[in-house]
Amino acid sequence: MTEITSDFSGQTVICTFEMTPATAAELMERLQEAYRDLISKAPGFLGAGLHMNDAHTRIATYSKWRERGDYQAMLRSPEMIARNRVIYTLCRSFEPVMYEIEASY
Repeated sequence: MTEITSDFSGQTVICTFEMTPATAAELMERLQEAYRDLISKAPGFLGAGLHMNDAHTRIATYSKWRERGDYQAMLRSPEMIARNRVIYTLCRSFEPVMYEIEASY
């Protein structure tokens, strides 16, 4: 399980996906495959969680990385670029944002 602590000095990435209920299950399946087969094996990966809202119109992913460059290198890999091409067809929008933890409770 990924812990949220204010003393974490690595990179936190929260991605949000907007989709229709018709594509929600397939999008979640593709994301789970990407995390299982590629993302979780990337250098610097520390952990992640995938969440879907009850209306099946949004997915949020939370991942932790040793450092920003590790996340960026994974995104630039040919396999992830190919996977993202498929993922993009299943959602209206996709927004990855890099954060630094300021506090945890």
